[in-house]
Amino acid sequence: MNVFEFRNLLASEDRKEKRKSLQRSLIKSVETGANGTQNYVVKKGPGKNKIATTRQ
Repeated sequence: MNVFEFRNLLASEDRKEKRKSLQRSLIKSVETGANGTQNYVVKKGPGKNKIATTRQ
């Protein structure tokens, strides 16, 4: 491997690391249960006004 190839290899690794860190910084955390995604209350039927679980 000559010097030119070695420098290109290092530069490509740097670009990969920058891309990975950018992707990680763009990911936003979400709140569990935001916008009514958890503890849904049944509105009709025999289980009215009860909180729905995953075991339905």
